[in-house]
Amino acid sequence: MKRILFVCFGIMLIFCSNAFSADEIKVGSINDLTGATSDVGKDAALGIREAFTYVNDSGGINGKKVKLILQDYGYRIPEAHTLYKRFKSQDKVNMLLQWGTGDTEALSPTVNKDQMVTISDSLSGHLCDPAKTPYNFIYSTDYSTNARAALTAWYEEVWKKSDKWKKAREAGQKPKLACFYMFAAPYSSAPIKAIKDQAALLGIEVVKDQDVSLTALDAKSQVLGAKGEGANVIWHGNTTMSVATAIKDAYALQLEADHIMNNWGFDKNLVRMTGPAGEGVIGCAACAFLGDDVPYMDKVIEYTKKVNPDVPLEKRDIRTVQAWVKVSLACAGLQRADKAGKLSGPSIKGALESLKDWYPFDKENALGRPPTTITSTDHRPSPVSLLYTIKDGKITFFTKINMKEKFPDKWQSWLGW
Repeated sequence: MKRILFVCFGIMLIFCSNAFSADEIKVGSINDLTGATSDVGKDAALGIREAFTYVNDSGGINGKKVKLILQDYGYRIPEAHTLYKRFKSQDKVNMLLQWGTGDTEALSPTVNKDQMVTISDSLSGHLCDPAKTPYNFIYSTDYSTNARAALTAWYEEVWKKSDKWKKAREAGQKPKLACFYMFAAPYSSAPIKAIKDQAALLGIEVVKDQDVSLTALDAKSQVLGAKGEGANVIWHGNTTMSVATAIKDAYALQLEADHIMNNWGFDKNLVRMTGPAGEGVIGCAACAFLGDDVPYMDKVIEYTKKVNPDVPLEKRDIRTVQAWVKVSLACAGLQRADKAGKLSGPSIKGALESLKDWYPFDKENALGRPPTTITSTDHRPSPVSLLYTIKDGKITFFTKINMKEKFPDKWQSWLGW
């Protein structure tokens, strides 16, 4: 059956050239434009095209244009396998960009056998141990490190210091953690083992997990379950729409617990969706938010308007910025490998593993990212977690934690969680 190319917001997301060329580098991209995570996936896909357009406008990869072949897989793992086969055999791409944890982890044995360098929007810690997944890379702090950091920040800055929990502290009560996530979704469950381990490390009791669908429009029973368990803090592992549902229901049912969440559940849409219910929530972030005063944000804004002028800027979010971070890492590997004379998988892999204190587009603090260092023994890009909160209806910086420095005796043992 002839594949119909998906049109997002009326803009074609396939960046084509008229013919294949020796001076062309091909990148295949698997994205969710229609599936369970499309609430954040559409904006990310727009950003990928915009970022590669900027790269080509700026001279490409050592003078070679990048041909982006972007396809929707609807968050379906079998479809991701089908697209990968096409990318490899028909399109003969030089690199693969992926989206979800389920499809990235499922394809990992194949891309590693094929020596196909893959950079994913899944920041799963399971993809960071090159002894097991040598051709998988991520562009930001992994989910497990972020989950540990979010719980640590809440424990140290909220539980120990806020008046809200003063009586509980004075009574000698141990804080209780409940995890809200879709049990069957690999993305949602990826950092659960790590955050529970961190809870044990901090002396936090873990109560019953609550199964919340990625597409949930009602989470009242889960909220009541956590309330009955006496939860003081909730970890949300889903994407924005269902996280907002749970937070609003918690507010309506007067669950007094605080809320912390993974990066895909925390953005400006969460602020709009939750209103007063979202005040005080703490979320992880992969980079700066759209419009923040950091290097290269002007280019991000310029190219959102240039490439997708029909999509209002106020409808864009941090997912666009994340896409630029992802593309910049991809281009760093491609550029260094091409300059060395070989655009093979092992060459691109070696180029990425040579990055030390690197920033997107080689500009310090570009897009709000801490420096990235990747080695042949550790594909975690950074131990630094960026944490934000919602204050007076606005996303505000909360704190950042270098988990390697804070837990030096634990850091290496956490690789691959």
